Formats: sequence, C-alpha cells, structure tokens
Amino acid sequence: MTASLHPMLNVAIKAARAAGAIINRASLDIEAVRVSQKQSNDFVTEVDHAAEQVIINTRLTAYPQHGILAEESGCERGNQGSDHVWVIDPLDGTTNFIHGFPVYCVSIALQVRGRMEQAVIYDPSRNDLFTATRGRGAFLNERRIRVSKRVRMADCLIATGFPYRPGQDHEQFMKMFMDMMRSTAGVRRPGSAALDLAYVAAGFSDGFFETGLQPWDVAAGSLLVQEAGGLVGNFTGEADFLHAGECLAASPKIYGQMVQMLQKYSRYRADAAAASGS
Repeated sequence: MTASLHPMLNVAIKAARAAGAIINRASLDIEAVRVSQKQSNDFVTEVDHAAEQVIINTRLTAYPQHGILAEESGCERGNQGSDHVWVIDPLDGTTNFIHGFPVYCVSIALQVRGRMEQAVIYDPSRNDLFTATRGRGAFLNERRIRVSKRVRMADCLIATGFPYRPGQDHEQFMKMFMDMMRSTAGVRRPGSAALDLAYVAAGFSDGFFETGLQPWDVAAGSLLVQEAGGLVGNFTGEADFLHAGECLAASPKIYGQMVQMLQKYSRYRADAAAASGS
C-alpha cells in the first residue's frame, strides 16, 4: 500500500504522527498539562491546541489554498471558500487523556466538494494508524481491514458514547442503552467516537451509535467504515449524519437491525412528527 498512497493522505499521516508525538510526550506527565473547561464536562488542554497547531501548519505548508474545519479553532485558518476542507480533531477523547486513560486519538479527514475523500485516525498510545482513501479500501498499519461478519445482534459487541454536555437528553439515551444492552453480547463506552468508528471498520466491534456529535468527531471514521464495507448514517438509516448530531455505523446486516431499534429515538422522526402535528 505504501508505494501508492495518495499524496494528500501522506500529508495527513505526517500531520497525525506529529500531533501524536506531542500527545505522547505530554502523556508522560499528565499532571503538568494545563486544562480548561469549554463548558460543563467539556475539557480542552494545551495539548489539544498544540496538536491542532502542528496539524494545521503541516496542512497549510503542503496545501495553503485548502480550507480547514478544526475543533478548537473552527474555520479561522485556511481558505474558507475552498472545495477542499480538512476536518480536524486534534485529540478526540480529551477527558480520557487528562485522566491518563489511554483511549484517545488524532482524527483528520479531507472533504472535497462535500464528500469525504481521505481519512486518518491515529492512536498514539498504541501506535495504531487507520487510513482510507475513497475507492481504495481501509487499512490499519498498512493491513486491509473489513467490518465484522456477524449477522445476529445477540452476538454483537456495540460501542456508544454517553451524553455529557448540558441539555442533552440523558433519559432518552438510557432507554436506547437498555434496548441495546438487552439485544447484544455487550455494549462498550470507550470515550472516543473517532476511535469507535475506526474499530467498527476494523471489525473489533460490530456497530456504533451516539448522539450529540460534531462533524470532526465522525468525518474520518465514517470514511474508514464505508471503505471497510460498512454503512454510516443517522438513526433513521439515511446518509445525513455529518451535521445530524446522531450517528450510527455498522456492517450492512447489523446496520439494518440497529436502525430498527434506534429509529424511534431519531430527532428526525421527532421533527417530522412535530411538523405534521401528530
């Protein structure tokens, strides 16, 4: 695979590894890391900012004409009118990171005219590099990966993320969680949506669902899942998930079964019901 890597994917890998090196150095002395709170239970560290800076600088050096959408700096950098937009989460799983809990990653995706074309998710604590180029498959450390082959929900391990921001509907989430728990072999909450999606792509888990997500949480992971033979959408099974605030990903057979379970909780269904007055 190495010889034929897309040049833009190569730049993304270089940026992700540089950010990972910053994160790994900081992880050796977590107590020294300065932490601030964006809102209740939503943390950002100087490491997030430093990692984002090195990614953006690597991007703009190679492609100064491209746009950027990044978690900490939004759209402040790059060419906002570009067809090429890099969607960056410099440290997905910040709460895990500041506790020394080693489940977090760097997520970088390239969107071209609204479609994801390149994806890199790098787990610096395990040195795992997930990559995908549209139409060329998904890889973990240069080995081709595929979604799992399980077909029964009862055999499946499903990942999720608990709502943690103020105003999110905890009661509704607990209903979803209970439904899923009763129907599967297990539900896991690792704490990094990007890594959860990469694990679905690799077949380490069979599916993933979460609400309250931002585009940078799911951009790279969604392409990994699709290139590994899986499906990604919102809870009603439609392809609109990037700005939907809800995301569901799984192998095709499990995806359909998860949609059956989760569609009643979709905000799209609720919005449609409200619009029709029912």
